[in-house]
Amino acid sequence: MKYEVFLTEDAQEDIFGIYNYVALNDSIDKADSLFEKLQETCLSLENYPDRGHLPPELERINVREYSEIHFKPYRIIYQIRNRQVFIHCVLEGRRNLQDILQERILR
Repeated sequence: MKYEVFLTEDAQEDIFGIYNYVALNDSIDKADSLFEKLQETCLSLENYPDRGHLPPELERINVREYSEIHFKPYRIIYQIRNRQVFIHCVLEGRRNLQDILQERILR
């Protein structure tokens, strides 16, 4: 049975920011291709949401309800509730996850 996949507003903004960065610094074609691949990766969670792993930064502070999968250097942070998957972040892998989460909590 499939899960429903939802992108939070933050995750949508993350993807939009990634798209804009690649479009401005590389090409629109590459940005389009990356957007499609990120979208495919996110939607693949409808079939196999349990394949992700606990982000180490969250494990260190004993937050265990989130998982992550990767696409290239990007980290997709999500939460499974019942038969639904909520994608909370799509982040460039070299960014500090703890700083980003703290910044978002303070908004």
